[in-house]
Amino acid sequence: MVTAAPGEDRSPALALVNTRRLTADDLAAPGTAAAWLREHGPAAAALGAEELSRLTDLRTAVRELLAATAENRAPDAAALETVNAAARADAATLSLAWRDGPVREWRSARPGSLDEAVAALARDAIEVVSGELGPLVRPCEAHGCIRYYVREHARRRWCSTTCGDRVRAARHQRLVVEQRDGSR
Repeated sequence: MVTAAPGEDRSPALALVNTRRLTADDLAAPGTAAAWLREHGPAAAALGAEELSRLTDLRTAVRELLAATAENRAPDAAALETVNAAARADAATLSLAWRDGPVREWRSARPGSLDEAVAALARDAIEVVSGELGPLVRPCEAHGCIRYYVREHARRRWCSTTCGDRVRAARHQRLVVEQRDGSR
């Protein structure tokens, strides 16, 4: 079980990007991708190879948007078009619901479709990079980690305690080796 990176609970697009790690891919097969969609937002009725490709292409494009935001540069034009096309895939409308107060939510024109799922993820990515979370999105600084997280504390540098522990253990090991080599 992989621990969610800070911000994944507020952004399905960030969670989508983090489905790809150096050693694993949560979207490697249509079945696991469908399970991930059910857990993180609108679930598509069925996923085949073509639908899986759409989802992983969106993930790559969103990763580029997050990287560009974190690096304070313009994203690749193809990534921008992929996200915008995905956002247009579903003719969803903004509506108002009332649950202990007003709540904005998008209502899909095609509930249960992959179009609904990719459009919701793309809209979330647009909200993240253009909204208040954008400046807080950072890549994990741990060697071998390619995940992103929302940096809500100035001293945070890793996406999880696991990555932080790995960095601290490597630093400690380096110091032990340096001390051992220096005492010879």
